[in-house]
Amino acid sequence: MKSIFRYSYFLLMVMVFGCSKQDASSQTTPVTPVTPVTPVTPVTPTYVFAKGADISWVTQMEASGYKFYDANGVQQDCFQLMKSLGMNSIRLRVWVNPSDGWCNAADLIAKAVRAKNAGMRIMIDFHYSDVWADPGHQTMPAAWVGQNISVLESSVYNYTQTILNTLKTNGVTPSWVQIGNETNDGMLWETGRASTNMANFAGLINSGYNAVKAIDTTIKVIVHISNGYDNSLFRWMFDGLKANNANWDIIGMSLYPPTATWANYNVQCLANINDMISRYGKSVMICEVGMDVNSPTTCQSFLTDLISKVKSVNNGLGVFYWEPECYNWQGYTLGAFDNSGKPTVALSAFAN
Repeated sequence: MKSIFRYSYFLLMVMVFGCSKQDASSQTTPVTPVTPVTPVTPVTPTYVFAKGADISWVTQMEASGYKFYDANGVQQDCFQLMKSLGMNSIRLRVWVNPSDGWCNAADLIAKAVRAKNAGMRIMIDFHYSDVWADPGHQTMPAAWVGQNISVLESSVYNYTQTILNTLKTNGVTPSWVQIGNETNDGMLWETGRASTNMANFAGLINSGYNAVKAIDTTIKVIVHISNGYDNSLFRWMFDGLKANNANWDIIGMSLYPPTATWANYNVQCLANINDMISRYGKSVMICEVGMDVNSPTTCQSFLTDLISKVKSVNNGLGVFYWEPECYNWQGYTLGAFDNSGKPTVALSAFAN
């Protein structure tokens, strides 16, 4: 403060004596003292942790007469019910040309609009198949069979862009896009099988990535594989993709632990998350979790612990439950609703 005062005083004297001169030829311009500005500490943006669910089955269940209820037995829209449980994000899968129509482009758009209207962020999960894609199945869409890698890359680009453009036309811009689902050994077999041609798989990933960024550079691209506890699998996959110049923003994981040993799986998953972040400089998201519906209290403990662990990591972005709304549905037993269509205590983990 003393130095500022002396400086101001000096300037004042210059102004006084300068102004007293009557010689206009000197053309002296008075100097106005500058008031010191207090530095403003920049505010670091806070990322909103994604707490979500994949409820892609919802329209098919509704068409089959299923209804959803809150803990008090009051019927609710499934999207609003998820929001009331503390979730802020919805994940939706899309198939190229499914035989029954469910999870095709039109069904995806209908669900995405509902998610947006419920105030939820959205993840689009591209399977690049007419049916389920997972670690044991990566069947090429019937319309793409016989295409060489160059044409297949164009098909991935064009299809991805078409779906995202249609979403955009309907007022929906997703926050995240998955290029493939649980691609432990690549996608679009056999051409894109990673164990036989990692370069082809990397090229397909880049085609999807480029299509997403052409629509909106802010959308984050995820490469998703299962068994989030298996560090050797993740290193093999992402070392291979990196060596082949693949581009991605987020590493996605699935985690479906047994009820008896979930704590060990969570510890291993956290170690893997930390390794992925330090090794590749990428964020991590748990895109799928699930546990036996008949063990809701155990599932609550599993989810509470997992969410806490992912939140503890600077680049841990979120956790999604896979199809929690399922009850008495197609033999699936890893949901989180009871037989009366109400959420179990497991989902209370998302409330915090």
